[in-house]
Amino acid sequence: MKRIIIPLALLVLVISAAFAYKEGTVNVLTPAEKKQGYKLLFDGKSLNGWRTYQNKKSDSWSVNKGTLYCKGSANDKSDLRADLITKDQFDNFELSVDWIISREGNSGIIYLFNETEKAAYLTGPEYQIIDDKGFPQKLEDWQKTGANYAMDPAPTAVTKPVGQWNNTKIVVNKGHVEHWLNGKKIVDTQMWTPEWQKKKTEGKWKDAPNYGTVKKGHIGLQDHGSEAWFRNIKIRTL
Repeated sequence: MKRIIIPLALLVLVISAAFAYKEGTVNVLTPAEKKQGYKLLFDGKSLNGWRTYQNKKSDSWSVNKGTLYCKGSANDKSDLRADLITKDQFDNFELSVDWIISREGNSGIIYLFNETEKAAYLTGPEYQIIDDKGFPQKLEDWQKTGANYAMDPAPTAVTKPVGQWNNTKIVVNKGHVEHWLNGKKIVDTQMWTPEWQKKKTEGKWKDAPNYGTVKKGHIGLQDHGSEAWFRNIKIRTL
């Protein structure tokens, strides 16, 4: 019998892929997190606790191997697409989310929004998620990963390569907002101040009067037509 030799690098890749997802290792709270008051927003098995923005019909979201998966639109002829949002609403909180974005992909996490406008980002801030290096168009600093989209850039943000998990933490406490990426704080800003109002009225949101006005709102995962994966979605009230 001919002996088959598997290159070490390939073997490591196969083993890594096999252990990338294991039932019970993700989408669970540690004893410390339970003590801190965290709760899971995603159970890893169902869309319980979630619905589409404005209850629009959508087939873009599903549960796939313990992740909330948004399918890409490149080969999708369906127009049934919408952001996925929490049924519950939150005001002061600390949110933690793991995510992967596809090559050339674009997505985001939107918070403190309601459903009075045609899109969630017209009322709520957005933690931008994007393929910074591979996106086919030039990105401004306020469009890059971790930025408070169109308000506060995150110039020190460094993402892991496409296909690897990143961790986002968003802290909102009485209008004080922090964006974290992979354990590093990259945005620190205060909403509703004169400086904040100036950025709003002189920038992208000058024609969006309801942007940033919601004090308690939903949390949403943006469907921007790109493949994206989310897991370990945990929140605690502050």
